[in-house]
Amino acid sequence: MSSRRARTPLRSKLAVAGFGQDDLTIEFKQNSLIVTGQRKQPESPRNFLHRGIAERSFERRFGLADHVRVAGAKLENGLLTVSLVRELPEILKPRKIEINTGASRKPKVVDAANDETEAA
Repeated sequence: MSSRRARTPLRSKLAVAGFGQDDLTIEFKQNSLIVTGQRKQPESPRNFLHRGIAERSFERRFGLADHVRVAGAKLENGLLTVSLVRELPEILKPRKIEINTGASRKPKVVDAANDETEAA
């Protein structure tokens, strides 16, 4: 097992040109990352020859592995970067087990009177 893999930062990047921080929502539930971009309707009607991705609302869903959580998000120059962290519970982390030899200790026997005596 490699402990380096657990420390490697994970990132998901999306191009969201034309969307501001108020237009985007990021939600994490049941091992799914959901990124939604919702444009506000302009107050006055506008005529377009072509309406690109910056004007359409969208929703993207990403399935995440177990024990991965969202650490944060950053919007910079039309690029949304979502930082992910892999956190293993203590029970799943590798641990070192000591090996005892049979000659190092004698087992103890407890009799009915709660006296401890060494086994022969």
